[in-house]
Amino acid sequence: MRNDPIRVVLVDDHQMVRETWKMLLQKDERLQVVGDCASGEEAIAMAASLSPNIMLMDINMYPMNGLEATKEISRLYPSIKVIGVSINNQPSYAKNMLLAGAKGYVTKNSSREEMLQAIIQVYNGETFICKEIQDKMNKA
Repeated sequence: MRNDPIRVVLVDDHQMVRETWKMLLQKDERLQVVGDCASGEEAIAMAASLSPNIMLMDINMYPMNGLEATKEISRLYPSIKVIGVSINNQPSYAKNMLLAGAKGYVTKNSSREEMLQAIIQVYNGETFICKEIQDKMNKA
């Protein structure tokens, strides 16, 4: 097991969301939030400059959304693992993020524990879909 913290970049167009995630995630010594940004374009630039292990990627951003940014980051920097994050709890959103190259998906209703579980599992090479989406998929 590596002792280096998992390097995380937060991507969301709402500053309060980024600040809250940072505050919650920094409480876990396994993680280090190395940067945050508000757009898909900035996310691609941060992927290049910071080489994070994980990027938490909001989907609904303008002008470049999280799906477009995830496709580009997955193509340019395949070692960076993206986890899609959205208020939208429709399974199609999760599916589209995974097709774009994301390795996980959580909703903004997810708990801190579920977010941490997603980061750890995706970091370890697994795919993660939050319980809220899985429940909807199972009912469909």
